[in-house]
Amino acid sequence: MVFAVQDLHIEFGPRVLFDSLSFVVERGERIAFAGQNGAGKSTLMKCIVGVQEPDHGKVLLPRHTHVGYLPQDGIHISGRPLLDEVLGSVGNIVELQQTVDELSAELQQLDSSCDEYRETLEEIGRLELILQDRDAASLRPRTESILRGLGFSEADFTRDCGEFSGGWQMRIALARLLLQEPEVLLLDEPTNHLDIQSQRWLEQNLRNYRGAICIISHDIALLDNLVTRTIAFHHGRAEEYSGNFSFYLKESKARKEILLRQAKAQQREIAKTQAFIDRFRAKATKASQAQSRIKQLEKIELIEVEDDDAVMSFRFPPPPPGGNTVVELEKACKAYGPIRLLDGYDFRMDKGDRIAIVGVNGSGKSTFTRLISGTEAPDSGTFSFGHHTEVAFFSQTHADVLNNEQTVLECVEAAAGRETRPLVRNILGCFLFRGDDVFKKIGVLSGGERSRVALVCMLLKPANFLIMDEPTNHLDFQSQDVLQAALAEYPGSYCIVSHNRQFLDPIVNKVLEFRLGHAPRLFHGNVSQYIETVEAEERREKESAMSAPSAVPGRASDLTAAGANKRDVRRARALERERRAKLIKPLQAELEQVEMTIAEKDEAKAAISAELEKPENMSDNQRLMELTQQYQSLERESEALYTRWEELSIAIEQAEAELAAGAE
Repeated sequence: MVFAVQDLHIEFGPRVLFDSLSFVVERGERIAFAGQNGAGKSTLMKCIVGVQEPDHGKVLLPRHTHVGYLPQDGIHISGRPLLDEVLGSVGNIVELQQTVDELSAELQQLDSSCDEYRETLEEIGRLELILQDRDAASLRPRTESILRGLGFSEADFTRDCGEFSGGWQMRIALARLLLQEPEVLLLDEPTNHLDIQSQRWLEQNLRNYRGAICIISHDIALLDNLVTRTIAFHHGRAEEYSGNFSFYLKESKARKEILLRQAKAQQREIAKTQAFIDRFRAKATKASQAQSRIKQLEKIELIEVEDDDAVMSFRFPPPPPGGNTVVELEKACKAYGPIRLLDGYDFRMDKGDRIAIVGVNGSGKSTFTRLISGTEAPDSGTFSFGHHTEVAFFSQTHADVLNNEQTVLECVEAAAGRETRPLVRNILGCFLFRGDDVFKKIGVLSGGERSRVALVCMLLKPANFLIMDEPTNHLDFQSQDVLQAALAEYPGSYCIVSHNRQFLDPIVNKVLEFRLGHAPRLFHGNVSQYIETVEAEERREKESAMSAPSAVPGRASDLTAAGANKRDVRRARALERERRAKLIKPLQAELEQVEMTIAEKDEAKAAISAELEKPENMSDNQRLMELTQQYQSLERESEALYTRWEELSIAIEQAEAELAAGAE
């Protein structure tokens, strides 16, 4: 067990989030917290990590268990270069050593036959392993690998953390957690600010993570590929499902159908019993039987089936008619300092275009939305709207300029026109503002709630051209479905910056890809088709790089093309093989040796594990300590070997890339 929730009760005023909630999380588990926004998922994480105290109940954490928590927002890190900040997050080695020394002193005072002695010994071993892991020689490459996986470039490593925007701040916090490798990771919407490439890297990293993971996410693909258990929260109760998110959706529907059938059958039995009572209670010969049936009815525990939350929907206000051209850029240039995002770029959007804008963070997607919305001008070139184009623009920064003194309802009504004002309460309900929520002041809302208010304000504006920058970041699945359905029926044109493939695929017909150092590229089709095209391109490039080189003096194919004789061709090919051998063979030989050594260490660890399980060793504390120390020593050696294996693998890939580059 890494932690347990025991009889947790949390309420806000009259509303009960959890009542007698209990569950246990074991080592290595992958658990999804599911449920609508406001069901209490984030609150539960705050209770587990100790940020918030429950009204009743408790969270049980074993001694020295490290819990890592990534909140949705509210993180700002500054004052140190990026690489130093993440490296420093692993903690003070002196403090760790002091803890080991203190535990060692405690060990001397304990009875060697008691459980506490064994637990303390195991904890000393764990901390010593952490100290070994934090050796600078192995820690820095791992840190750089994590940062690159999350989308940071090498040039970013020396930048002060305070220079990075909110989305990148969350990546810094995530990098710190992944480097620390706590026994428990609590991740609240970790992919909200990640591009497609970083999402794929994170998913792979989490699948290989050694600790337990509890995750809140609206990324169904991530949940399906990662989690093996789902805890769903609904109306103050929690239900567990032994499967991924799609299994939960299917199983919860099946459970509901079974419960409905049971409730109907129970009602039929109750009606039959009540009919017997009504018919015979006045007859002396049947009075005792009637009384018996009455007592039976009183003891029946009624099966209650909760109503599903109402599924709401909305339609966009009818857009004004517009021309065939929606927006156009000609020879547009845009730069921030030395970074050129656009360089003489031409872009035209026609009526009916539904474009997804994708690309790594920092490649210019949000800047592009500001350009085509007319809120920012290009450095050079021209920008123009088409005939009668009316734009509605949702940007993440729009949430920051809302009036803190207004209520949610007042804010949205002020943004709505005369025709759309009657739609206000309905659309607020679609985006999770229901009942008294609409009377909350803007100033008390969370960042996600403010973002949803800004989105609602934008959706109520009649327009024939919609521009949305990450509209689904703070929406639950139901709200995403509502927005998706409305966009599917919307007769105008739109551009959406998002990496939510499930949301985009049914509603876009083009994809605009942004890449650092390259002009944006337009693809026809949805995001899945775009990914397939890009992956096919990458495969072709790799195959081309591995094929016979050309157009380089001294290369076999070049000599063949020039009509060289067979001897010259053979000589050139021999030179290529020799060059390849000099570059790659020593690395491959060392890699094979490292793999063999890793296998030997694994066999040795398995043998020690078998020894540890023997009853005679379990009762011999001296022997137990010797075996534990041997196992920990092998663990440290294995970690160093895996680090070297990764370094060699990267070096071989780089050597292959150099050969491919030389062949062109």
